[in-house]
Amino acid sequence: MDLDGPVPDGVDQPKTKLGNEDIDESLYSRQLYVLGHEAMKRMGSSHILVAGLRGLGVEIAKNIALAGVKSLTLFDPAPAIMSDLSSQFFLRLDDIGQPRADATAHRVAELNAYTPVSVHPSKSLTEDLTQLKRYQVVVLTGTPMKDQLKIADYCHENGIYIVIADIYGLFGMIFTDFGKDFACVDPTGENPISGIVADISTDGLVSALDETRHGLEDGDSVVFSELQGMEKLNDSEPRKVTVKGPYTFSIGDVSRFGQYKKGGLFTQVKMPKILQFESLSRQLKNPEMLESDFAKFDRPQQLHIGVQALHMFADKHDGELPRPHHDADAAELLRISDSLAGEGDTKVDLNQNLLKELSYQARGDLSPMAALFGGLAAQEVLKSVSGKFHPLKQWMYFDSLESVPSSVGRSEELCRPQGSRYDGQIAVFGCEFQAKIANIHQFLVGAGAIGCEMLKNWAMLGLATGPKGYIKIADMDQIEKSNLNRQFLFRPKDVGKMKCDCAAEAVQAMNPELKGKIIAMKDRVGPDSEHVFNEPFWEELSGVTNALDNVDARQYVDRRCVFFRKPLLESGTLGTKGNIQVILPRLTESYSSSQDPPEQSFPHCTLKSFPNKIEHTIAWAKEKFHSYFIGPPETVNLYLSQPNYIETTLKQSGNEIGNLESLRDFLVTEKPLNFDDCIIWARMMFEREYKNEIQQLLYNFPKDATTSSGIPFWSAPKRAPDPLEFDANNDTHMSYVTAAANLHAFNYGIKSAGAEFGHYRRVMDQMIIPEFNPDPNVKIQADEKEPDPDAQRAGSRFDDDDELDRLVKQLPSPKSLPGFKLEPLEFEKDDDSNHHIDFITAASNLRALNYGIAFADRHKTKFIAGKIIPAIATTTALVTGLVVLELYKIIDGKDDIEQYKNGFVNLALPFFGFSEPIASPKGEYQGSTGKIKIDKLWDRFEVENVTLRQFLDDFKEKGLDVTMMSSGVSLLYASFYPPKKLADRMDLPLDQLVATISKKPIPEHQKNVIFEITAEDQTGEDVEIPYVMLKLRK
Repeated sequence: MDLDGPVPDGVDQPKTKLGNEDIDESLYSRQLYVLGHEAMKRMGSSHILVAGLRGLGVEIAKNIALAGVKSLTLFDPAPAIMSDLSSQFFLRLDDIGQPRADATAHRVAELNAYTPVSVHPSKSLTEDLTQLKRYQVVVLTGTPMKDQLKIADYCHENGIYIVIADIYGLFGMIFTDFGKDFACVDPTGENPISGIVADISTDGLVSALDETRHGLEDGDSVVFSELQGMEKLNDSEPRKVTVKGPYTFSIGDVSRFGQYKKGGLFTQVKMPKILQFESLSRQLKNPEMLESDFAKFDRPQQLHIGVQALHMFADKHDGELPRPHHDADAAELLRISDSLAGEGDTKVDLNQNLLKELSYQARGDLSPMAALFGGLAAQEVLKSVSGKFHPLKQWMYFDSLESVPSSVGRSEELCRPQGSRYDGQIAVFGCEFQAKIANIHQFLVGAGAIGCEMLKNWAMLGLATGPKGYIKIADMDQIEKSNLNRQFLFRPKDVGKMKCDCAAEAVQAMNPELKGKIIAMKDRVGPDSEHVFNEPFWEELSGVTNALDNVDARQYVDRRCVFFRKPLLESGTLGTKGNIQVILPRLTESYSSSQDPPEQSFPHCTLKSFPNKIEHTIAWAKEKFHSYFIGPPETVNLYLSQPNYIETTLKQSGNEIGNLESLRDFLVTEKPLNFDDCIIWARMMFEREYKNEIQQLLYNFPKDATTSSGIPFWSAPKRAPDPLEFDANNDTHMSYVTAAANLHAFNYGIKSAGAEFGHYRRVMDQMIIPEFNPDPNVKIQADEKEPDPDAQRAGSRFDDDDELDRLVKQLPSPKSLPGFKLEPLEFEKDDDSNHHIDFITAASNLRALNYGIAFADRHKTKFIAGKIIPAIATTTALVTGLVVLELYKIIDGKDDIEQYKNGFVNLALPFFGFSEPIASPKGEYQGSTGKIKIDKLWDRFEVENVTLRQFLDDFKEKGLDVTMMSSGVSLLYASFYPPKKLADRMDLPLDQLVATISKKPIPEHQKNVIFEITAEDQTGEDVEIPYVMLKLRK
C-alpha cells in the first residue's frame, strides 16, 4: 500500500495486500495495533479446527473468527441438549436435538465475512487421523482422554499444533503443544526500545544520553544508526546486550571499529526465541506448569491428577462425569485420584475437599469460565500460527472456588438438573442461588467490547430474568465498522445504529427470558445527566459494572457508586493486557483512590523547533491540524455571531494579535473563492512550514553554532534540519497539498469536484512563490528553560494598541457577511475518506524529512494521533470472565475481603496476577462516648433539614465542634465569622441556607446536598471526618 500517496474523495477503505488476501484496516484496525501486519498475514494463511462446541468451544471459535484466519472448521456431531444453553450463546431452543456444529456454524460465520466457517464432514476425528493434516492447529474441548492422546500424539509427530482446554464448573485447564523448534518471533509484543547514544567506549560500554534509562535487559539485541565514528557499527548485525546499569550497557569489544565521535541511536531488535514442546503423553507424566494464581501454588499438581481421574471416571461410566454434589461419585473420584497420585516420580499430596469440589462441579458449565478459557485458548491458537507472543508452556490450571456461594444451600437435591437452560450453572451453585441471580438489578455503563461480552455472560447466567430483575444499559455511541472486530454482538447491518439498542436486542435473542428485562438508555452518564440518573435510579440498583474506555467517565461512575454505596466492578484492556478491580462498600478502596501516571507530553520548544523522533512530528502535525482547520474557523464563527466579540470575548482570550491575524487571514487575505484558491493556500502552507520556517531556524541557529560553553548547538538530542524544496513528483509532498486543500475547502463549503492530480499541478505551476528572507528580529526558544517568545507575543495588556487597531480595521464587519460561516472540522480518525489522517501523516512525515527522522506509515500515524487503544477480542473475553466470577461473589453477599480478587493479566507473556483488594482507609476520632471508628471513604453523616443552629448542636452532642462548613464553593459557616454575620444564618433551615449563600436554588430533581465540614473532637484537635449529606424530602 502506498502509505504516502494522496487519497482522492470517495476512495475505498484501505487494505493491505497479504498474498491473495487483504487486511481490511477499517475492520481490523484495533487488532492490528496488537498483532501487527506480519502476524496477521501469517494468521490469514492458517486453517483451524475447533472440536467440541459447548460453551467453551464456541467461545474459542468466536474469538478465532473475529481475529481472522484463512478458514475455521467446527466439529461436534453430538446433538445439542438443554443444559448447553447455560453457556453456548449461539444455540437457540429450537436447535436442541440438532448436531451442535451444524446449529452453530452459520452464526459463527456471521462474525467475520473474511473468515470462512465450515463443518468438519467426519463423524469421528480418530477414525482417520490423516484428515487432520489439512489444519495448522487442532483445538480439542470436551474430548475423552483416550481420543486426546491419539490426536495429540499424531499432531505432535506431524507438525500440527494442538490446544486442549476444558472447564468443570469453577475449574478449568489448558494444554498446548506447538511441536519441536517452535519459533516465537516476538515474545513480549512490547514496542522495541530505542534511545540516543551519548558515548561508546572501545571496550563496548554504551552510555545513554542525559542519563536516560535505556530499559534493556540482559540478552536483548540492539542495532545502531547515525553513529559518527565507529560508522561500521551502523546497520551492522544485531549485537547482544549485557546490562551494566540503568544508563549503560555493554555490546562487547568494538575496538576494531575505531573511535566514537558523537551522535547515534540504538534500537532493540526482536530476535526469535526457539521453544521445545513435548507431546501430551509425555507431559501427562511430567507436566510443565504455568502458575495462574501464586496464592494457590499447591493446586495445579492436584488438579492435574484430578482431571485425569475425571476422564478415568467417565471411561467407567459410559462417558458420564460425576453427578452434581453426589457423594458416592465424589468418593469414587477420590479413590481414582489417590491411585494416580503415587504413580509419578513425586507423590502428590491431595486435598480431599478440593477434589470433592471438582467432582461436585464436574458437570458444571459456567459462561464466565468459558469466556476466561475461551479467550486464553484462542490467544494460544493465534500465537501458534503467527509466532507473535510467548506461548503458554504447557499446562495451566485455574479455579475460582471463592465464587462458591455461602448464603444458600448446596446439596444433591438442589444441584440436580431441572430441565432448565441454566442446569450447567445450577449443577455448581444450586437452584436457590439461581433464583438470587435472576432477581438482580444491574447497571451496565458502556456497550462496547467489554459491554458486549458482559451482556453475553449475563444472558447465559440468567441475570435479571426473574420477576424482580432488570438490566439497565447506558451508551450514547453509534456502531462503527471498526467495532465489529471485537464487539461481537454487532453485525455489518447494525453500523450507524445505537450500541445499547443493538446489544439489548442481540442478547434477548440469545436468551428470550430477558425480553422486557433490559432497559437501553442513550444518555451519557455524567454530571449533565443527573436528572436522568437521579437518586431513585441509583438507590434501586443491586450493583454497577463499568465497561468504559476513558478515565473521566470511570471516575464519575466510581464517585456515584461510593456516594450511593453500590458495589462496582471495574475492568479494562490494553491489547493483550487486562485488569479487573472490585469496589465494595465499606470494604475496599475505590477506583479513584489510585491514579494512572499522567499522559506523556512533549516540551513546546521540542515540537516547535527541535523534534528528534517521529512521535514529536506527529504531535506537531496534530497541532497544525487544529490550528489550520478547527481553531480559526471557530474564531471566525464567534466573530460573526457574537455581538461585540472583539470588545468582550477576544480581549479576555489573552491572544488578541494571534486571533485577529487568523480572522484577517480567513476572512480577507486568504479567503478562497474556489477550489483552486484552496490548492494555492495548501502549496503556500508547504512553503511556509517546510522551507521558510526551517530557513529561519537555521538563520537563528546555524549548523555550526555553538553554545556559551563551546559545545555544538546542534548536539543530541537536537537534530539540525534541512529545508525542503517542493517536488510535485514526490508522493508525500502531493499528499500534503491534496489533503490540506480538501480540508481548507471543507471549512469554506467549497466542493473539490473530484480534482485530479494533473489539475493540482497545473494550478501550482502557475503560482509565483515569493522569495523568503529570514527576519533578524524573530526570536526562537532554544530550550524549555528559556521564556517562550510566542507566549510573550500573545499577551494582551502590553500589546501595541496601534497594531491591534490596524488589524481590526482590516476585518469586514459581521453585518457585511450575513449568513456566512465556516465549518470547523471535528477530528475523526476512523473515516479514511475524510483526509484527516492523510493530512497528519503527510505533515508529520514532511517534518520528519526536514529533520532526518524515519517516517511513520499511515497506520502508525493514525494510532498515535488518534490515541487509539489497541484491542483484541481474546483479552476482552478473558477479562470479562474474571469480572463475572467476582459478580457471583457480590450476588452472594460475601463480606470477607479475602474472598475477592483484583487481577492483572498479560496474554502475551502469558502472566496472571491476582491480589486481595486494598481495604478502604479507616480512621477514628474522640467522641462524647469514646473513640469512634470511621471509614474515610464510605462513611458519612446524614442529617435532616434542620436549622444551622440545630445542626451545630447535634454535632456538639457527638463530641465534634464544627469550625467550618461549606457546600461546593459556598462557605456557609465559620467559627471565626462575627456574631452579626452569623445572626441571619443560624435559624435558617439548611436548604434555605444553601440557596441564600450560593444565590442559586437547589434543582428540583436533587434529593440531597453535600456539606464538607472541619471540626475538632474532644481532644481539641482538628480531625478528619466524613462529609455530611442533607436529605431533602421532596
